[in-house]
Amino acid sequence: MTVAVSSRTLALRRLRRNRLSFLGVLLVVGIVAVVVVGPLLWRVDPLATDLVHRLEGPTAAHPLGTDVQGRDLLARVLYGGRVTLLISVVSVMIALTVGSGLGLVSGFVRGWFDVLVMRIVDILLAFPPLLLALVIAAARGPGVGNTILAVSVPAIPRFARLMRSQSLAITEREYVLAARAIGLSPSRVLFRHVLPNGIGPVTVQASIALGIAVLEVAGLGFIGLGVQPPAPEWGAILVDSRTYLLQNPVAVLVPGAAISLSILGFNLLGDALGDLFDVGGGR
Repeated sequence: MTVAVSSRTLALRRLRRNRLSFLGVLLVVGIVAVVVVGPLLWRVDPLATDLVHRLEGPTAAHPLGTDVQGRDLLARVLYGGRVTLLISVVSVMIALTVGSGLGLVSGFVRGWFDVLVMRIVDILLAFPPLLLALVIAAARGPGVGNTILAVSVPAIPRFARLMRSQSLAITEREYVLAARAIGLSPSRVLFRHVLPNGIGPVTVQASIALGIAVLEVAGLGFIGLGVQPPAPEWGAILVDSRTYLLQNPVAVLVPGAAISLSILGFNLLGDALGDLFDVGGGR
């Protein structure tokens, strides 16, 4: 117990010393708080049109101005953040569950199942993630469900390979060999000993994958293969706003900055989690 407490204390100290990691935590917490609480404070319908006040610059009534249909851009950015982040989180959770489950079992049982899973993973890794997402989205069509599928499938191989490597290493350790020697069932060994000790690096990968997912969701929305109008989404807001960039540059800068800060925040959060779980042996 003393060793566990000491290790966690050292990890927290490393996190406090790493200012960039701490900045990542603040960015992620701040962005999530804004998109969750913001719409509750700014009670403006993001779908309400007002053609009389279309393409207005920032005013007291519309702090970020209005779009080509007179819709309030602040409301659309806030609600669009909810959509973008929710799709990203759901996609990563699906990829984490499926990929880590396959990797965990394949590294534990090995044999023909391991060979089959890894060959499928190799095929998926042959395609760049964004290209594979585009192919899936184009084949399935636009929409929330298809966007989740297009973003989650390319992320599955990364989790599968990482968890497989963890499973292969952990199953050779003394406490796992001892658990098998005293007659514990394979499922108990797998879920009581292998999974808890291999989840740290996977958690770090999940944070990095969230940043990639935000970029892919926004990218699909930007080219019209993601969330469809009039629903707000950061990528869709960007493509709508670029046509009147000179009239209201804030309409492009704010959603673009939100996407960039989200990606930066999740990547720095991954660095913070790496310190917390002591991934890589500490820094």
